[in-house]
Amino acid sequence: MSPAQVYLSLGSNQGEKRSLLQEAVKGLNDFEKSRVLKVSTLYETKAWGKTDQDDFYNLVLLMETELEPLELLDRTQALEIKLGRVRHEHWGPRTIDIDLLLYEDIEILEPRLTLPHRHMLQRRFVLEPLAEIAPGLCLHKQNIKHYIEVLKDEPIRKIGPLF
Repeated sequence: MSPAQVYLSLGSNQGEKRSLLQEAVKGLNDFEKSRVLKVSTLYETKAWGKTDQDDFYNLVLLMETELEPLELLDRTQALEIKLGRVRHEHWGPRTIDIDLLLYEDIEILEPRLTLPHRHMLQRRFVLEPLAEIAPGLCLHKQNIKHYIEVLKDEPIRKIGPLF
């Protein structure tokens, strides 16, 4: 099997956010038959969905992997737990959140995994870093930048490189 190109979104709003994101990227790069190819700039964003919590640090990365989508999901969730993630409430505060956004052009609609990610086109904190590392990416026959232009949510702030 040749490696698949996969985009992931990472976020943190508890603890040492930058350090947790650095550890998450290193952990993803350590997955067998996988490697991180590109990491976006780090962004600071307001919480989405459940807004009465601390701001997030977010980024998007591109990795290649030979892991199948559900196997990759299992590994990312295990990494979240290793980095202190506890699931108390939907969209609540978290030390680390790793979402699979796109896995090649595969479409999945299962209880555990939806690809492309069901909320990615509504989230500036996903689209702006995604457009940064993949400016020519198209989804549903539209360039990713089109979806940024039509968003009405809060602007986000670039912090700088993660490393």
